[in-house]
Amino acid sequence: MNIFNFTKTELEEYLIKNNFKKYNATQIIEWVYQKNINDFNNMSNISKKLISFCDDNLFFKLPKIIKKEESKLANKYLLELDDGNKIECVLMFHDYGNSLCISSQIGCNMGCSFCESGRLKRVRNLELYELSGQILSISKYENIKIDYVVVMGIGEPFDNFENIKRFISVVIDNKMINIGQRHLTISTCGIVPKIYEFADLCTGVNLAISLHSPNDELRSSIMKINKVYNIKELFKAIDYYILKTNRRVTIEYIMLLDINDDEKCAKELAKLLKGKLVYVNLIPYNETSNFTMKRSNDFKIKKFYDILKMNNINVTIRKEMGSNLSAACGQLRANENKF
Repeated sequence: MNIFNFTKTELEEYLIKNNFKKYNATQIIEWVYQKNINDFNNMSNISKKLISFCDDNLFFKLPKIIKKEESKLANKYLLELDDGNKIECVLMFHDYGNSLCISSQIGCNMGCSFCESGRLKRVRNLELYELSGQILSISKYENIKIDYVVVMGIGEPFDNFENIKRFISVVIDNKMINIGQRHLTISTCGIVPKIYEFADLCTGVNLAISLHSPNDELRSSIMKINKVYNIKELFKAIDYYILKTNRRVTIEYIMLLDINDDEKCAKELAKLLKGKLVYVNLIPYNETSNFTMKRSNDFKIKKFYDILKMNNINVTIRKEMGSNLSAACGQLRANENKF
């Protein structure tokens, strides 16, 4: 069994079941995650009996980085999994730290009409070690600390909810990856029942919503999920999350030329968000050769921004970190040949 596929609680239960002590799990975890030791024989404070058991039953395996594309502000990585499938992640360099955008599935079934990653239909969910392994592999490869993680790459995280819950526990555990709750963000296109479940977890982890339209007619035309859970249902769940956690929600809004970027949409969005504990992130669209949609021009983006500001909506324009890589986080390319 892969040691990276256990949460702390799961490893404790596994060792107890095999007649070892609960504290042995903490010992192993400290060696693996804090001291980066991937050989049980080098773990000096565990018994020979436990070393022998671990050697026979556990192994160390992380996703393998097979390609890298660099720019000044961001790097894109292609990682290969045990079964030959490939996933992608993007490392972004900010003044305030290093942020990693990771994938949650191989492919995606949400079918958003502007999203390159959705062209590859979902093959399967990523396992725990494949989720956390993106952080561990990139951190080790680049010999840097990952300060922020956003689950906003290929896949819909809430369509892989059970593994995302386990992933959160590994990331925020101070004995494991040890990234603070407020430095971890999970993004969803709006699977409403899972937003309620996520709120009830009370982990302190950030929630981001891919909205991209202020009304049902337009949103349904570009995001299939809206035909299942409309904007009214979505915001009922968002309100519940805010009430339950007292945490601000990020609203992601991709700026598509002459589709969702006019003054009418800006005013509708301002009305929809008025009085809510939210923060809008306007995202210049990352154009690809597989879609006819275009990026809004700077004038329209700035006007949209100004309308929201005038209506007292907290808003920013996302800095384009990976556009020259065709790899802006949240819109990663699924086609290996596009690297």
